[in-house]
Amino acid sequence: CLMECTTNAHITVTRMRFTLMPIRNGRISNMSSNEKMFETIAEICHIVNKAYCDAIGDLSQQNWNDAPDWQKESAINGVKFHMENDVTPEQSHESWMREKLDNGWVYGDEKNADKKEHPCMVIYNDLPEEQRMKDKLFKAVVDSFKEQLA
Repeated sequence: CLMECTTNAHITVTRMRFTLMPIRNGRISNMSSNEKMFETIAEICHIVNKAYCDAIGDLSQQNWNDAPDWQKESAINGVKFHMENDVTPEQSHESWMREKLDNGWVYGDEKNADKKEHPCMVIYNDLPEEQRMKDKLFKAVVDSFKEQLA
């Protein structure tokens, strides 16, 4: 069956297999099928993360379509890392932090994209539990697709 999602993607479900195709300007994107899949899973991860943040009172997260490109790229890179490796939430955070460091981000008491400061630029065990939960949710979402695509 074919259904349209609120994430601007089409999802084809056949025998519990998912084919994910991002839509750009009303048309299926020209990206490779893996790139499309990674971007769509990243968008779903972002939606889950935003819902979780909203639930804990953090209203700072934008919708995927309004999110800055660096944030989307970070989510896509996280999906690629998870899809290509078996990782723990700790390893997921380390990968996220390594990417941030490589792009000039540093620790800051509050997230400030203009200054490239982020309060989660600490080792995983030093994160508050509500922040560690984001890594667990990200892993759970990506792993659910890995299982379906295996």
